[in-house]
Amino acid sequence: MKFSEDEIRKITFEAINELGDKASPAAVKELVRSRIEKMGGDYKFDKNDASSGRVILTSFGLNHPGIVAGVTKALGDANCDIQDLSQKLLGDFFTMIMVIDISASKKDLKEIQEEMNRTAEELKVKIYLQHEDVFRYMHRI
Repeated sequence: MKFSEDEIRKITFEAINELGDKASPAAVKELVRSRIEKMGGDYKFDKNDASSGRVILTSFGLNHPGIVAGVTKALGDANCDIQDLSQKLLGDFFTMIMVIDISASKKDLKEIQEEMNRTAEELKVKIYLQHEDVFRYMHRI
């Protein structure tokens, strides 16, 4: 049985919700793998897949000075390494996508997400931070 991207995404989100605070990339991957295999899926995850320490940050809102500075300061204070950054102004709207390595940070993903939520409130923008592995598994077919 083959699963569509939407079906894998749904299973992944169900796994994340079920695991709650224990939703590490490894735990999500294992629960998704288990569910797909139990449902008769013919796609097998490679058990040797390595989890990366990278996260994807997306930010958007009305443009104003200091957005990039505020986000990068918070990430720098958490000892996160920005590996790639793309930003775009669409009229009055600001958008930004970052690939960030958090493996050297003393903070875990949840703590960094909480810090980004505080930063988003201060800057009056939306910021979403999600582990790269979740993106990868949601988009496998």
